[in-house]
Amino acid sequence: MIDAAFWMTAAAIAFLLVFSAFFSGSETALTAASRGKLRSAADKGSKGAETALDVTEDNERLIGSILLGNNVVNILATSLATALLTKVFGQNGVALATLAMTLLVLIFAEVLPKTYAITNSETVAARVAAPIKVVILIFSPVVAAVQVLVRLVLRICGVPIDPDSNVLAVREEIAGALQLGHSEGVVEKEDRDRILGALDLSDRFVEEVMTHRSGIEMLDASLPVGELLTRVLDSAHTRLPLYKDDQENIVGVLHSKDLLRAMHKMLEDGQMDTAEMARFDILSVAMEPYFIPETTTLDDQMRKFLHRKTHFALVVDEYGGLQGLITLEDILEEIVGEISDEFDEPEDDMIQPTGDGAYIVDGAMTIRDLNRARDWQMPDDEANTLAGLVIHEAQMIPVEGQVFSFHGFRFEVTGKEQNRLTKIKVRPLA
Repeated sequence: MIDAAFWMTAAAIAFLLVFSAFFSGSETALTAASRGKLRSAADKGSKGAETALDVTEDNERLIGSILLGNNVVNILATSLATALLTKVFGQNGVALATLAMTLLVLIFAEVLPKTYAITNSETVAARVAAPIKVVILIFSPVVAAVQVLVRLVLRICGVPIDPDSNVLAVREEIAGALQLGHSEGVVEKEDRDRILGALDLSDRFVEEVMTHRSGIEMLDASLPVGELLTRVLDSAHTRLPLYKDDQENIVGVLHSKDLLRAMHKMLEDGQMDTAEMARFDILSVAMEPYFIPETTTLDDQMRKFLHRKTHFALVVDEYGGLQGLITLEDILEEIVGEISDEFDEPEDDMIQPTGDGAYIVDGAMTIRDLNRARDWQMPDDEANTLAGLVIHEAQMIPVEGQVFSFHGFRFEVTGKEQNRLTKIKVRPLA
């Protein structure tokens, strides 16, 4: 029988469906909205965006509260519909209520609000953030109890959950978006490499990008000042480590400008005799050496360089032995790519195409630089240089002419000096 109670119940069902649509749309908007865009809007004075940032800080509690509210209104609406239609159609009302509520919930409480929310995620998120914040406050005790129960069940099943884990996985999200954008032609390769390079600084260590000690140009502090001046002028570097007796014994770092200033001062009287040159102490113009451990991250070291206002550091291992040197330029190159001047060896000389799809690569070239130059995906977890990767995978020091295949590439050793692989021919197998 259709009476006033029937229409009141129908109105209640419609009201609950509106609430269901609100919860569904809010969940989609708040989880899909860009936190970067919300932060920008909040900085411009949007209170809704600021509240949205606040409620999305704890993603687990947010989703738990919305799901709880959504389930309550959906179950209540379905129960009312079943009671209403059973009263009118008898036992057939159960089937009719199931069919009708399925269609109504699917169309008006799920697909329609979620489609609108995903299309205008930041706008919707800013509008619904305030009422959702109230919902979270109301349902917080229940959601907290549910979270404890869920974690307990998962732990019993052998699935530990870290409550401090970053649910949003910001770095992976950015990296994935950049890779996708590059594959679709929206993001340029250079832009992708720069942003990913900046993101990687906190995960990479100075030992991965430093100049190895075998490649460091040093000066013997006991050499005559004239010989030192000649070597400084012939060098492509402005800062050179000074050592005494042993190259492990670094006693200072000589800047070419400091030496030239000292020479200019000695020439103020118009002459520089042999005795004056002999009395000159090179360490009087040298800087104190700055040592850092090889396990320092690039991000930390860049901050230290900027704080100390210096661009040059010597890298040592846990025993204090010299391993290499690193400059601020080395770190910046991880972001912007190779920075070359008139004294640097061009990168093109380190990668030479052979015309048959292969490349002759300098063994000392880092895998990261090779990947960036050719857009390859060689792993650099176990080795920093191409030669190091070949030796690691071969588990031996190869002889010239040996060929290996791994990680989707064919490697042929084409040049070798003692135990150092100088040239390697690389060809992608695919």
